[in-house]
Amino acid sequence: MSLMSNTQSRNQLLFERAQRTIPGGVNSPVRAFRSVGGTPRFIERAQGPYFWDADGKRYIDYIGSWGPMIVGHVHPDVLAAVERVLSQGFSFGAPTEAEIEIAEEICKLVPSMEQVRMVSSGTEATMSALRLARGFTKRDRIVKFEGCYHGHADSLLVKAGSGLLTFGNPTSAGVPVDIAKHTTVLEYNNVEAIEEAFNAFGDEIAAVIVEPVAGNMNLVKGSPDFLGALRRLCTKHGSVLIFDEVMCGFRVAVGGAQQLYGIEADLTCLGKVIGGGMPAAAFGGRRDIMDHLAPNGAVYQAGTLSGNPIAVAAGLKTLQLIQAPGFYERLGAQTARLAQGLTEAAREANAPFVADSVGGMFGLYFADNVPARFSDVTKSDIAGFNQFFHRMLDAGVYFAPSAYEAGFVSSAHDDAVIDETIAAARRAFAAQAE
Repeated sequence: MSLMSNTQSRNQLLFERAQRTIPGGVNSPVRAFRSVGGTPRFIERAQGPYFWDADGKRYIDYIGSWGPMIVGHVHPDVLAAVERVLSQGFSFGAPTEAEIEIAEEICKLVPSMEQVRMVSSGTEATMSALRLARGFTKRDRIVKFEGCYHGHADSLLVKAGSGLLTFGNPTSAGVPVDIAKHTTVLEYNNVEAIEEAFNAFGDEIAAVIVEPVAGNMNLVKGSPDFLGALRRLCTKHGSVLIFDEVMCGFRVAVGGAQQLYGIEADLTCLGKVIGGGMPAAAFGGRRDIMDHLAPNGAVYQAGTLSGNPIAVAAGLKTLQLIQAPGFYERLGAQTARLAQGLTEAAREANAPFVADSVGGMFGLYFADNVPARFSDVTKSDIAGFNQFFHRMLDAGVYFAPSAYEAGFVSSAHDDAVIDETIAAARRAFAAQAE
């Protein structure tokens, strides 16, 4: 549906209406387009690699609901699985066999997860994993890394102080300093920093939590040396190593980043893909740690809608689909083809730009080199990204509306879709060079 030039966009009308009853007009901040400017697109439907906004415009979707739609939107097998359970009831508040089935599937795919507890969001998963680690070790201090996002629990909304090993300071209003002081923030991919931290107070550290492949400071890969040092030092000091694979789990490999790097975590947080687009997440790990959870142990965690049958149905079918022979080889090849094509298009226009990928995740950087840490990302040309974002949006290509977010490719993004994206990027880079 095309709109007359003198007709206000329905997206704009909806956004104005939303702001009257929803803070900022959105239910998650990045959706507000504050980083890039302009009006958010209100989505009405999706299919395969595409979605359509309230004005009827079609976009190639490279956020995929921020990762879950790895087999594309409204995959017929996932839809059929959901439809089968819909008529049986939406929620019971009691156990179901399907919860056992998805737990068994997760434990099979991620061998370090001997037991699993289902929750409804990634924030719940990381928050619960940290509480469990503290209960297990009887310690308070948490170590996290600058640029890694682990949900909006109080103890994780923290930045580093003036010195390398100072207590953390809250980065959100409403987070008490007394909570933040138990969180130490270090530089990502800095082996020396983590060694210094453990030398200083290793016997105080309950857990180290890390995104082994970060996706919330754009795509930044953990180095093998860095992740290996985390494993070694946590083992030496009796601290719990938590891999936050809410985003990269089942995105970079069928066994997640742990398969990719050959490193096992003590606890793992999962989300996104395991819900197939429905609200579902999980945390799990070593049996001796998980046995401290209620009702077996003294660490309390609960959730009325945990293991919701509809979410479990969508997630279980998605996990089955991604195990098809050659699935990750094809997904990784398509994502790499996109990254390479975008980089070549920028080179033709002499634009300072590079793209990177791993599995079905990719990053776009208006910089000369692929970043290794958050400070690298902050030095990129944010204004250049914002211009590129809007040129691509106008061309019907929807990238994440922030220079600090990774992108996602699904198995539905075929050669024609990738080619259309690269052609649009070539025009966008050329226009910016004028």
